[in-house]
Amino acid sequence: MDEGSLLDVTSNTELGIVEIAPEVIEVITGIAASEVEGISAMRGNFAADVVERFGKKSHSKGVKVEFTDTGILIDLYVVLDFGVSIPKTAEKLQTNIRQTIKNMTALDINEINVHVVGIKMEQDNPEEDE
Repeated sequence: MDEGSLLDVTSNTELGIVEIAPEVIEVITGIAASEVEGISAMRGNFAADVVERFGKKSHSKGVKVEFTDTGILIDLYVVLDFGVSIPKTAEKLQTNIRQTIKNMTALDINEINVHVVGIKMEQDNPEEDE
């Protein structure tokens, strides 16, 4: 990993430096997103899907983090449960992610963009029909 992709979060340099990789922000974001009710799944890429098939959970699935000159940008790709309010769920997502990252890293997030890429319909349970 090159040094340019790390975010320096050190406020007191006499003890040393603290750097956070974008992957850490992605994992924190993924875990915070999974805590929000109404989120069915996160949409990942092919590599994340392959990793999950081997039994390893990918917490950064569906999350993209960019460090820019203006701040930290987070893009989130989610599948919601049918029947939830999209604006309310997206706002809960943004709030929970912002608070969790602030608590764990003391970083302020510039933007959290929620991309709803699908709706999961409820599965019919044949046992309920009997």
